[in-house]
Amino acid sequence: MQKNNNTADKNLASRIEVWQMFDRIAKRYDLLNRLLSFGLDVSWRKKVANHLPAKERQRVVDLATGTCDLILSIFKKSRSINSAVGIDMAIKMLKIGKKKLMKKGFDGNISLGLGDAAIIPVKSHIVDAVTIGFGIRNVVDVEAVLKEIHRILTNNGRIIVLEFSLPKSFMMRKLFLFYLSNILPAVGSIISGDKYAYRYLNQTVEEFPYGREFCRMIEKAGFSNVYEKPLTFGISTIYCGEKLI
Repeated sequence: MQKNNNTADKNLASRIEVWQMFDRIAKRYDLLNRLLSFGLDVSWRKKVANHLPAKERQRVVDLATGTCDLILSIFKKSRSINSAVGIDMAIKMLKIGKKKLMKKGFDGNISLGLGDAAIIPVKSHIVDAVTIGFGIRNVVDVEAVLKEIHRILTNNGRIIVLEFSLPKSFMMRKLFLFYLSNILPAVGSIISGDKYAYRYLNQTVEEFPYGREFCRMIEKAGFSNVYEKPLTFGISTIYCGEKLI
C-alpha cells in the first residue's frame, strides 16, 4: 500500500539534517551504491539520458548531485548537453564529485555549487532539463522543490526524477522490503560505520509516494505530459514531465 507524503515530526527533522548524514558517509557512498544495488544503479542512471529533451546545446541542472554519478552519466551518454551545474548541500560529497569531474576531464563543462533544492540559485526560465537522482525523497518540502524546478525551466523544459519505488508484484515487493529492512541496513552500517544512514534509507523508500501518486504531485506543480518508467521490476522509477507555457 502506498503511503502519503505526510511524515512524522522525527522524519521531518531527519530530512532537515539529511545532508549532514551524507557528509558522514561520503567516503563510502559510491562503493555502497554499487554493492547494495548489485551494480544496477549504474544502468539506472544511464537510462536517465534517454529522457532528455530533443534539443541541442542543452543546459542542465542536477539537484542533490552528491558525488556527481548522475550528472557524469548523462553527460557522457548525451552529446546534446552543452553545460551542466550540480547542486547539493553536502560539501564533502561535492568535494568527491569535484575530484571525479577533474579526473574524467569534465570540470570545464560541469560546475558544482552548494545549494538547497527548495531555493535553487538559478535564474528563472533558463534551464532545459533538471535532473535529480535518489534525492527527491530526502527534501523537506517536495511540492516546493517541484515548483522551484518548474520555475527555472524554459518552455518545453523537462524534469527528470530517478527515485526508488516499490514493485507492483506482491512477491517482488515482499522480497524488496525484506532486503530494505534487514540486509541493506546491516551491510550499510558495517561498511559505512554509520548505523543510522542506511536505516534512514529503508524508511524513506517505504514512506515516499511512488508511481501514479508521485506523477500527480508533478502535475500539481504545473507540469504536463507526465509519465513514469519503472526499472528492474519497479525497484526504481524514472519520472518525467514537461513545462509548457
